[in-house]
Amino acid sequence: MSLKSYSKVLGIVGKPNTGKSTFFSGVTLAPVEIASYPFTTIKPNRGIGYLRTPCVCKGFSVEDNPKNSICLDGIRLVPVELIDCAGLVPGAWKGRGLGNQFLDEIRKADALIHIVDAAGATDSEGKTCKLGSHDPAEDVKFLETEITMWLTQILKRDWPKMARTVEAGAEDLVSLLEARLSGLAIKRVHILGALRKADLNAEKPTIWSDADLISFLDDLRNISKPMLIAANKIDLPTAEENVERLKDLGYTVIPCCAEAELALRRAAEKKLIDYRPGDCNFAITKPEELTETQSKALKAIQERILRGFGSTGVQEAINMAFFKLLSMIVVYPVEDLEHLSDHGGQVLPDAFLVPYGTTARQLAYIIHTELGESFIHATEAHEKKRIGENYVLKDRDVVSMASAKKRG
Repeated sequence: MSLKSYSKVLGIVGKPNTGKSTFFSGVTLAPVEIASYPFTTIKPNRGIGYLRTPCVCKGFSVEDNPKNSICLDGIRLVPVELIDCAGLVPGAWKGRGLGNQFLDEIRKADALIHIVDAAGATDSEGKTCKLGSHDPAEDVKFLETEITMWLTQILKRDWPKMARTVEAGAEDLVSLLEARLSGLAIKRVHILGALRKADLNAEKPTIWSDADLISFLDDLRNISKPMLIAANKIDLPTAEENVERLKDLGYTVIPCCAEAELALRRAAEKKLIDYRPGDCNFAITKPEELTETQSKALKAIQERILRGFGSTGVQEAINMAFFKLLSMIVVYPVEDLEHLSDHGGQVLPDAFLVPYGTTARQLAYIIHTELGESFIHATEAHEKKRIGENYVLKDRDVVSMASAKKRG
């Protein structure tokens, strides 16, 4: 088993002209060169973003040598895979616009960041309109409807036969749904959760009405494709007021300015400023190379965005998606516990992103199948204590595995 098998994919979604592509570009602009990504092929609409988390190197007073991630002065940036989904318009589930492309992309996503024009300056089609004239809450509701109706369309044609099969006792409903929806990153646990929430009789699906089926699939959408809202264009008038209204929808809402993040990342790439993704400020390093326009733009970002909101919000959205929506944690496997290194002497070389609830033995399997099979015990470096196979890992644990035989 490899790290790839435990990776999660984040979908960036929204209607046209909300700043979705700007958000995606700002997130995927690499802060520094990294030797290798834990992903084999990245298609044009896919990219690598980074989770930001405090690195354990400071606590151990060591200088690390990251391989699969980046450490910038005690901040570990862990690569994650993102999909920039096609711009969505109402009726996508019927194939309108780029609906088929959007839905093909979203099926691969484990969680979603919905980029919403919080200023209300684009209508439901993504066309420019008078500032504040469009209700961004409507965009959230229509996205929910599109995904739910897409799921309904997938199941509807097979539903009568599935229902009869269940009532004939040939197979249970959960297994049939799991097989039918497996290609949509929908798992058995999601289906069970949706059935509990919908409170429908899984043994008598023939009595479900169309409304029952849609209600169940709406719950399944919410559970299997958890979503947060990036309230973009927060620097524009009317945006802050709309943020409060968006929060009433029950989602995590993060005010953000994707345009500011992209500008800061590009300036940092050119070494004009010192800025790391998610920082609350930046330092100008080469003032003599900045044009007057660039200086004014950076000052405006500093005063209107960073001081007002604490950050551009873009990195916070990525972190929240993985740490809150997907309940992931970061762990550091090492071979040599004394030096916190791998067999080549590299200190804290890898930071693995795994689901909360992962056990020590499961981590061993993630590293290598043979290590999982020959696992004896592990040792956690912070407390220097031996842990068993069922020990549930905590965020930022540093773990060394002991096995019955060495890998060749």
